[in-house]
Amino acid sequence: MEDIYVNMEEAKGVSSNHTGVRSSHRRFYSAAILCLGLLSVFLLVGLITLCVHYHRVGANLNNLTERLQTSDVKLSSMTEERDRLTANLTAMNIKLQCLTAQNKHCPAGWRLFGCGCYFFSADSASWERSRQDCREKGADLVAIDSYEEQEFLTTTINQTSWIGLNDRDHEGTWKWSDGTPLDSTPAYWREDQPDNGNGDPLWGEEDCVYITAQQEAKKNWNDRKCVASHRWICEKMVLKEF
Repeated sequence: MEDIYVNMEEAKGVSSNHTGVRSSHRRFYSAAILCLGLLSVFLLVGLITLCVHYHRVGANLNNLTERLQTSDVKLSSMTEERDRLTANLTAMNIKLQCLTAQNKHCPAGWRLFGCGCYFFSADSASWERSRQDCREKGADLVAIDSYEEQEFLTTTINQTSWIGLNDRDHEGTWKWSDGTPLDSTPAYWREDQPDNGNGDPLWGEEDCVYITAQQEAKKNWNDRKCVASHRWICEKMVLKEF
């Protein structure tokens, strides 16, 4: 009986030890799970914080990029305005010198008007070829900057003639051969012009301008495809003797 009692006591001791070990393991696992849970929470909070920070940085970067692009556009516009003012000032100085000249004359075959010499072609060619001829003569296709000049040209020509106005670089943005924009000079379009061919394939893209003979000077410009053949008008400054 004593042996049985001893064995039972030993069994109880072993069982108690096993229970203690299991309890310790449970506490360890619980603590580990708790730590992992807390670590997961911290990681989640960290990820959320990083995402918020990244979003803010991205928004700030986009804002800075937009501001930089806006600044570039403003700078480009200011540069163009500066160049336009410089060109106008140069032209005014040239005209002032012309007005103070004692004697003004033009080369043979050219006609004098104001401070300009004008060449009226007898041949016909495309706009580009016409301009090339003017440049070979030390001139360019005429740029009209006053009604007096417009009227002089209208009463002189007897056939349609190319002038320097075109929108070949950008549709609808008209400028003269020397780069002067049309919005800084008068315009004398025919009614319903310019129309860029009115979408008719027969006329094609109309990016160059001619002046029409025997029509009212206030409205005798028309746009035409640049490969069409017309006479042309060259212009250059007068020869001066002070």
